[in-house]
Amino acid sequence: MKRIPTSTLLVFLSLLALTSCKQVFLGLYGMRMPKEINEKRILKAGRKYHIPVEDSYVLHSAYSAYLFSLDTSKFKLQIKNHYQPLQAVYYNSNGIPESFQINCYAGGFPNLKWNRNDIFETFPPKQQAPVDSLLTLSKHLEFLRPLSGTAEKNPGKTDYFAIVHWNRFMGRQTKRLIRCVQKNARRTTGQQLKIIYANNDNLFLKAF
Repeated sequence: MKRIPTSTLLVFLSLLALTSCKQVFLGLYGMRMPKEINEKRILKAGRKYHIPVEDSYVLHSAYSAYLFSLDTSKFKLQIKNHYQPLQAVYYNSNGIPESFQINCYAGGFPNLKWNRNDIFETFPPKQQAPVDSLLTLSKHLEFLRPLSGTAEKNPGKTDYFAIVHWNRFMGRQTKRLIRCVQKNARRTTGQQLKIIYANNDNLFLKAF
């Protein structure tokens, strides 16, 4: 699969950040500027995207602090990949990532093509972004904070554990990713899969 070297979406956002065209471009992708979001709004958006309350979390700012504390001379690509606003990472029963999906490898306009080359037609999904060892499952879970109705996130003996990073500000692109993940979950054949969802609106509010 030919890799898209940089995120078309984020590159254009950077180029347009100081221009009056920014809102127009965001609108073409069904996006908006990030805004501060409280638990009530997270849960409301989650219902819109069919996210179970018990599987809802918030991605803590310690996540980005951890990524940017790493040596960029060694992990520049990995840091960029893990800092993407939309992603789904699938861990096996040993807590090792097997499949990594992020917005900057999806490509497409005006919608990101999450299922490009039918990668979501098998379970677990085929590899999209390069898998690395920067975040094991246990490390990733350290950065998730539960909401009031969240259940225990301990994966136990689950065959696969998927963590989805999502937000309101990417609008229909978020909806399309979650729909792909949930549809793909029905392709499990005797395998146990646990999916949890981490909202990152407030983390990217600081970035913007």
